[in-house]
Amino acid sequence: MESLINFVQDSFIDKKDFPEFAAGDTITIYYEIREGEKVRTQFFKGVVIQIKGQGLSKTFTIRKMSGTVGVERIFPINLPALQKIEVNKRGKVRRARIYYFRELRGKKARIKERQR
Repeated sequence: MESLINFVQDSFIDKKDFPEFAAGDTITIYYEIREGEKVRTQFFKGVVIQIKGQGLSKTFTIRKMSGTVGVERIFPINLPALQKIEVNKRGKVRRARIYYFRELRGKKARIKERQR
């Protein structure tokens, strides 16, 4: 059954070539917004909170601060509207899912940069 699902995913869904990123990384996602007949590109820059799933059904959650309000978005990796992903900073965290990051404010909400 699992091989059948993998076969369908490989044959019908085109895989885009995005850079590798992990939890704690700061990334910028460029995606298309359709408003009636108009199409424009919008970006969302934030910290990766978690990566869920595997293969083409993988999703990732991005968190950014908009003023004093935290905004989170979940993006599927195979979303047709995704144009590109840029990795701005590599973060040094010890966990794969950094839910504790939601409660941090101010200077405590900084993530150290990983050495390359």
